[in-house]
Amino acid sequence: MEQREHVRCLIIGSGPAGYTAAIYAARANLNPVEYCGMQTGGQLTQTTTVENFPGYPEGIDGNEMMMQLRSQAERFGTDIRDGEIVKADLSQQPYVLTTDRGVEIEADTVIIATGASAKYLGLEDEKKYNGQGVSACATCDGFFYRKRTVAVVGGGDTACEEALYLAGLAKKVYMIVRKPFLRASDVMQKRVKETENIEILFEHNTLGLYGQYGVEGAHVVKRLGQPDEERYDLPIDGFFLAIGHKPNSDIFKEWLETDETGYIKTIDGGPCTKLPGVFAAGDVADPHYRQAITAAASGCKAAIEADRYLRG
Repeated sequence: MEQREHVRCLIIGSGPAGYTAAIYAARANLNPVEYCGMQTGGQLTQTTTVENFPGYPEGIDGNEMMMQLRSQAERFGTDIRDGEIVKADLSQQPYVLTTDRGVEIEADTVIIATGASAKYLGLEDEKKYNGQGVSACATCDGFFYRKRTVAVVGGGDTACEEALYLAGLAKKVYMIVRKPFLRASDVMQKRVKETENIEILFEHNTLGLYGQYGVEGAHVVKRLGQPDEERYDLPIDGFFLAIGHKPNSDIFKEWLETDETGYIKTIDGGPCTKLPGVFAAGDVADPHYRQAITAAASGCKAAIEADRYLRG
């Protein structure tokens, strides 16, 4: 038999956006209930050291940072629960959302902070070396590769942006591009090609990674399946994925506007969606920045708007 409960504020997701929303909502006496989702703590739990979040001059382990945010949210009274929201009915208020255990929750306000998942090539070595040379965020982890050699996988604008950012830190940046051309805009292509320490490896695929204590190189193949196919090892210290992100917004698409990739559209860049009382925060609504600090800021905004909505 299905259970049903009623809450004033339901927060879905537990990264910097979700936990920050929980802190603000709890302090506003909204009695928030927060479901952590599949990856408690979000993408930062896949990062070893976070060095660009204000207040941590020596850096902090990503897992530890998320545990601190969770403790802070719990301190103010947030009801944090493991589990996922697997179904959403936003056709009328109160909104009804269903957990993976079949519990139906009627919510007066909903803050969606489900994040976005980086796309990977699907190699076993990506898991093996995750946090030990494999990254999906140059802005987050590029500093660790100062004056070293790295590779960026991808040929679009994001890959070019990552390569250019890394070029300002690393000694050498390889771009591993599957096609014989870049898909990026003309201006991004021009910038990449004019940067001396970026080398584009067209028609290349990555077969695997190697290294004893971390990434020391990549097994690559040029012109896979062609008569002149060439396989060789590329010595690198870091391997950056830049083939896109998938916003975790599928269960909301029937009710909310999303862009062609799936990012939830909000009004005027804030947290408000087209549905009253439904807000989006963090990477699920941010195709541009995808940083912990911007996610936390949007979580703050979402909670403040939820409080104003309930009071108004």
